[in-house]
Amino acid sequence: MDARILRELIREQKVDFESPGPEGLVERLVERDVLEKVSGLLKLPHVLVISGMRRSGKSTLLKEIRNNFFRDEQVYYLNFEDERLIGFSAGDFNLLYETFIELFGKHRIFFFDEIQNIEGWEHFVRRMYDRGFKFVITGSNSSLLSRELGSKLTGRYVGVELFPFSFGEFLKFRNIPVPEKPLTEERGLIRGAFNEYLEKGGIPEYLRFENSELLKTLYDNILYRDILVRYGLGEEKAFRELALYLFSNYTSEINYSKLQKLLGLGSANTVKNYVGYLENSYMVFTIPRYDYSLKKQIYSPKKVYVIDSAFINLVSFKFSRDRGKLLENLVFLELKRRYREVYFHKGKQECDFIVTENKQPVEAIQVSVSLDDNREREYGGLLEALEAYDLDSGLILTESDEFEEVSRGKTIVVKPIWKWLLELF
Repeated sequence: MDARILRELIREQKVDFESPGPEGLVERLVERDVLEKVSGLLKLPHVLVISGMRRSGKSTLLKEIRNNFFRDEQVYYLNFEDERLIGFSAGDFNLLYETFIELFGKHRIFFFDEIQNIEGWEHFVRRMYDRGFKFVITGSNSSLLSRELGSKLTGRYVGVELFPFSFGEFLKFRNIPVPEKPLTEERGLIRGAFNEYLEKGGIPEYLRFENSELLKTLYDNILYRDILVRYGLGEEKAFRELALYLFSNYTSEINYSKLQKLLGLGSANTVKNYVGYLENSYMVFTIPRYDYSLKKQIYSPKKVYVIDSAFINLVSFKFSRDRGKLLENLVFLELKRRYREVYFHKGKQECDFIVTENKQPVEAIQVSVSLDDNREREYGGLLEALEAYDLDSGLILTESDEFEEVSRGKTIVVKPIWKWLLELF
C-alpha cells in the first residue's frame, strides 16, 4: 500500500466522518433504536461489531456513536469501501497504524467501516485488542464476520445488527412526533406515515432522494459484488432468477428441491447455498417451522422474508404485492429487531409467528389486513398454536382493529400494527 495515498485517504475520510453533512441529509443523524443497546455494550472492553445490509445506516451509526460516546476523544477512522484501498492487505495494518500516529498522535480507539473487505483483518484487531485498544467495526456479511470473529476473537467481541429504519425511526426522519396519547389529527398523521413506510420502506438513502435507480443499483451491487464475485458463482442467470423468485414470493414457504428443478441448478444443496448467500448479505431471511424436534426444524420447508418493502415494490412482480403480505413482512422485520428466535407454526392450521426464548415458545402472533372476512381462519391458527405450546394469550395484528376477548379459554389481543410498532419507541 502506498503510504502517500494512505495519508491522503485518511485525511479525506476524517473530514467526511467528522462533518455533520449538508443541511437536510440523512447525516443529520436520526437517532437509531440500537443506540441504547450500543451504550451498554461500549462499557465492555470487547470489540463492538455492527453488522447489516449495505446502505442500512452503519456508517451514520458510527458517527452517532462517536458524537454520543467519544466526542472528547480522538478516534482513528477508516472506511474500507474506498476504491483506493483495493491493494490494501492484512500486512498493511501496521502501516495504517503508523500513519494514524504520524497524522494524529497516539490514541486507543479504532473505527473501521466495512471491515470484511480485507481478508485477515481479525489478526490485527486481535493483537491490538490484547494490548488494550478499543475497536468499533462494521460489516455487511454476517457469515464472513462470524467466521472470522469465531476463529480469532472468540469471547472478545459483542455484536448488534442494524436494519433499515424502523417505523419509529422513519417518523423521526419525517419529523412526525409521537405523543403518549395521540389525538385524532396526530393519529391521522401517524397512520398516513405508516402507509408511506409500508410502500417506501426504511433504507435511509432511498428515503432521502426517492429515486428508484438508487434502489436498483444497491440491489445489483449486493447481488454482483457481494455474492456473485465474492463467492465465484458461475450460474449468474440462475442465481438472479432465484433472487427474483424469493423477492416475488416473500412470506411463502420455499422448497429447495422444487427450486432446483425450477431453476435448472445442479442440486438442492446448491439452491440452499445460494439462499444462504442472500441471507448472509441481509437481503432475505428464512425462518423454520417450530418443532420440538430440532431435526424436523432443520428439514422442514422454510418461509422467506425480505429486508425492506422498497425492494419488494421495486423487484417483485406486481401481482405479488399483496398488502397482507407486505404487512406480514413488516411485522417479521420488527420481530427480528426485537428478538433473535422467530419461527412459524404449521399444523392443521397456520400461525404466522412463534417467538421463542431459549428455544421455548413465549408468544404467538397472527398478521392480517383486517378480521372482517377471515376471523375464523386467523383465530383458528392462533388458538391452535396457543394450545400446542401451552400459551395463555396470543396477538393478532391488523391495520385498524383493536379489542380483547377470551376464546376457548385463551386471551386474544387485537391491535393495530402501527401501534404495536411504536410500543418500544
